[in-house]
Amino acid sequence: MQLKIGITGGIGSGKTTVCKVFELLGVPVFYADAAAKEVMHTDEELMRGIIGAFGALSFSNDGILNRKYLADIVFSDDKALEMLNALVHPAVFRSFDKWLLKHKQYPYVLKEAALLFESGSYKMCTHSILVKAPERLKIGRVMERDNITEAEVRARMVRQYSDEEKEALADYSILNDERLLLIPQVLKLHELFISMNPILA
Repeated sequence: MQLKIGITGGIGSGKTTVCKVFELLGVPVFYADAAAKEVMHTDEELMRGIIGAFGALSFSNDGILNRKYLADIVFSDDKALEMLNALVHPAVFRSFDKWLLKHKQYPYVLKEAALLFESGSYKMCTHSILVKAPERLKIGRVMERDNITEAEVRARMVRQYSDEEKEALADYSILNDERLLLIPQVLKLHELFISMNPILA
């Protein structure tokens, strides 16, 4: 049976970097956040749900999501954001199921998701990995990457579980503190997951 490994980490933790290392080892990675953007235009059930919840202005006449209109609503109203997430998460799950059918020959796959624990999707994974980094380092990375202030980074952070909350739910962790080498940590987990599923290896 193929293993489905969820991987997550707080903003600025470097989870995408870790995923790229797994990809170099030949492991397929499903990027849930990218899929969420795609299903907004391709999943008809989701599109109907968004229009029903937020109105016809949610999409242009040619079916393109009106991101600014939607963002103005959901980022100033927590209940509206919960409603949108409740529509989007099942659509991403459907997209993941379709993706799995194309990758079933692999011993294990990764599902990368910023809200792996918050969305409950970790329950659909065999195991989960948390990518951790010191808070100061995470804030610095995001400030540099997105050219935003520390206050703006912290405003994003409060929408996610803390590392402590995530660690209580995760099965494994990788420390990305720019001191401890990443590749040996990834290799150790890679070998472990392969050993759990020798039939497909």
